[in-house]
Amino acid sequence: MATRAESRRDEREWFLRALLVLHSPRSVFASLRDDSDEAAEARADTAGAIVWLAGIAAVLATTVASTLLDDVQIDGTLLTVWAFLAGGLYGFTLYFVVGKVLHVALRKLGGRGSFRRARHVLAFAAVPIALALVVYWPIRIGVYGWDLFRTGGADGHGTGNLFAWAFYAFVFWALVLLVIGVRTVHGWSWSRSLAGVGFGAAIAAGLAVAVSVLYAL
Repeated sequence: MATRAESRRDEREWFLRALLVLHSPRSVFASLRDDSDEAAEARADTAGAIVWLAGIAAVLATTVASTLLDDVQIDGTLLTVWAFLAGGLYGFTLYFVVGKVLHVALRKLGGRGSFRRARHVLAFAAVPIALALVVYWPIRIGVYGWDLFRTGGADGHGTGNLFAWAFYAFVFWALVLLVIGVRTVHGWSWSRSLAGVGFGAAIAAGLAVAVSVLYAL
């Protein structure tokens, strides 16, 4: 009983750390140095929740979402269900693919961490993107309504375009946290940490281009 209660307490602490990473990222990422099965299990649910929320926020920014309501058979309710399910799939696909790419890149630079820890660093670095779901998207949808998800809607030019680009501020914030996370977990210099994240990002971008080319064929 005591062990189970302690496990629940550890899980709750990780949910609090998901918020703390926005204010004090080094202390949160330092906790990821412990990659024991018990520690990893305690933070697994939190990492999964972050990935799902970040996936929803990211999938709403895709070109697919921007034209979804062109289909008259799709309404706001169906769009919400689509975003929830597609966001989960999108988030976890990137979680494992980009997590593996990051792990390989860090190993090439001398990192000794596990694939699991690389994924968890990536997940907690994605908190700003998850934050966009409850900060950025409600405001943007409140301003432009369902036009966001139709071709030629009121958001398609001028300040609408600037508002659209604001989403990438959350993505940039996540990349900064990822560099901090790699540096903290591995004890590397800033330059080496930037190189590791940059190397991983280059591999991921190459894979994305390759998939796009194959899809277009």
